[in-house]
Amino acid sequence: MAESSLQSVADAVVKLAQRQSFVTANDVKAELRLAGLNDAPWKDVVALVQETLILRQGRYYHKDSYNPRVQKEHAQQLAIQKTIRKLIRQHRSRSKGDERRGQQRVDFIQPVKVRTEDGKEFALLSRDLSTTGVRLLGTKRLLGQKVQLELPGADGQPLCRLSVRILWTCAVGDDLFENGGNFVELLA
Repeated sequence: MAESSLQSVADAVVKLAQRQSFVTANDVKAELRLAGLNDAPWKDVVALVQETLILRQGRYYHKDSYNPRVQKEHAQQLAIQKTIRKLIRQHRSRSKGDERRGQQRVDFIQPVKVRTEDGKEFALLSRDLSTTGVRLLGTKRLLGQKVQLELPGADGQPLCRLSVRILWTCAVGDDLFENGGNFVELLA
């Protein structure tokens, strides 16, 4: 495949990233198809513009449009991950069994406090914990809500409060639900 054709596609990808502030792998493949080329060498196109684009969570952001809001959001996620890793280390040191899952999540069965947007507070049970989210077990369906979650640290003292967006809810028994969510923000 001619280097000049890939370079023209790379230029089109950069312009697209400038217009919409980021592109995905599918956008790069679409640009290749628009140029009448096979979409297999999409990584070669990205390699040509690696000085111009920044990869963050599966998206290629244009350096000029990688704004402070996005940087703040990224820093917030890093702070959340650091805090949760600390909590997981504490929990693992106290737990007796070895974690055998290939994923980076831990059985974290602890009573937790949840406060909904309307100010109601509930005691739920955490089930799984990872650096990006949590699974909660309780008598409330929380689907679509943004809740405040208080996780216990060592000796039952609160370690941290997080804002969590509940992405899914599943009934597991009569008036018993699992709720899964992603961490949004580390609260003071």
